[in-house]
Amino acid sequence: MSLKPLSDSWLLTANPYPHELRFGDIYITPWIPALALAFTLSLLSAWLLNRLRLSDWFVAHAYLFLAILLLWLMVVDHLWIKVF
Repeated sequence: MSLKPLSDSWLLTANPYPHELRFGDIYITPWIPALALAFTLSLLSAWLLNRLRLSDWFVAHAYLFLAILLLWLMVVDHLWIKVF
């Protein structure tokens, strides 16, 4: 049994997820809209935690916001952009 070299067409179809997003002639990384959506969702989550007074249970609110931001970024990445 001999190993066959991979063709160039296989390399182009190995990862179907976007590496760049195009808006007209401008190419951007997919992290920008994913981070913007995650930031918006984490602002909404922080507002909801403050509104329900659940944020009183946490000591460092800035670290909590960063943790919520990272959680939302992982959710957005997993469900929408799939950067990793």
